[in-house]
Amino acid sequence: MASPPHAISVRITTELGDVPAAGWDALDHGPSPFLRYGFLRALHASGSVGPGSGWHPFYLVAYDGEAVVGGVAAYAKSHSYGEYIFDFAWANAAHEAGLRYYPKLVIAAPMTPATGRRILLASSGGAAVREATQRALISAVQTLARELGVSSTHWLFCTADEQAMLGTHGFAARSSFQFHWHNRGYATFGDFLGALQSRKRKNLQKERARAAEAFDELVWRRGDELTPPELAAMDRFYRRTTDEHGGRDYLRPGFFDELARHLPQEMWMLQARKHGASIAGVLFLQGPGGLYGRYWGADVDSPFLHFEVAYYAGIERAIALGLPLFEAGAQGEHKLLRGFDPSPTYSSHWLAHPGLARAVADALPREAQAVADTMTELALALPYRRDGQG
Repeated sequence: MASPPHAISVRITTELGDVPAAGWDALDHGPSPFLRYGFLRALHASGSVGPGSGWHPFYLVAYDGEAVVGGVAAYAKSHSYGEYIFDFAWANAAHEAGLRYYPKLVIAAPMTPATGRRILLASSGGAAVREATQRALISAVQTLARELGVSSTHWLFCTADEQAMLGTHGFAARSSFQFHWHNRGYATFGDFLGALQSRKRKNLQKERARAAEAFDELVWRRGDELTPPELAAMDRFYRRTTDEHGGRDYLRPGFFDELARHLPQEMWMLQARKHGASIAGVLFLQGPGGLYGRYWGADVDSPFLHFEVAYYAGIERAIALGLPLFEAGAQGEHKLLRGFDPSPTYSSHWLAHPGLARAVADALPREAQAVADTMTELALALPYRRDGQG
């Protein structure tokens, strides 16, 4: 029989090495791989989180006796960078009112704007144990927030059901959206093309043809196949993109090497090669529930190469593998014309100062309506046929 709910205990550590790797990975992560132990270890080993990064980790692990039954990855933040659900306006309002906004507590996959479970629970043990574990972890997060004296707690890119549940614990719901590609049962890339309006389909085919002029071949390489020069190329591509677009290179040198070491089966690199050398590439993380593309970069500037390597090749792979979802990053209305739907994303927030909390709570419904209106308007530009065959 499962242990009674009162047996759930939560231990908190700042050291990832204290977290049981097998127990953590055995929890239900859903389709997202971004809280897998290997991904977190790559962040730590590369210095992307931890001292000097502004991401101070706290890992909350729930036990039923000695069995791991739940977990939460939380980070005390001294800034708001690398989160992608932006609260800079809230921080500025606090500053103007003479309030301290940092540190704050964030429950998220660091530097990764991808929806996923933020409260990891064991699939076994029964509903009573899962509910007790969930309550225990939320209570532990709230206690940690009080002990740290943070201004606020933010659950970022959580699932819709988690957002609804967190609302019953006093967290305010916030709406946002991204562009996601959804597999509508396509058997081939040709089926996907057939679902598009004629003019949009022809434009897409022209883009792929133009992009193909830049490379000889596209090659998929799994993490445990990647050589040091290939990993160095991935790092170079990433930093060139952040430099060119005024971004921040949150991932420190060595991250891709560590990811290949600690999450080799889920990590893939797509390389565009010319004369045997990689001229462009994208990191993909792949699981049974979805494909996630990240960190596009290139050594050359060539028309539509980005769309081919970062979007079209990912769509083709998702179809070939029967994956229901392909996420290609946080931003870009240009994804819309390439078949990526406006898709809701979710977060939940608690602010300690009553006045600031009231102001945010008053603004969030209006923001949610604006988000819904924007998504409706954007959906009108989707390239799919309107005759029911798309």
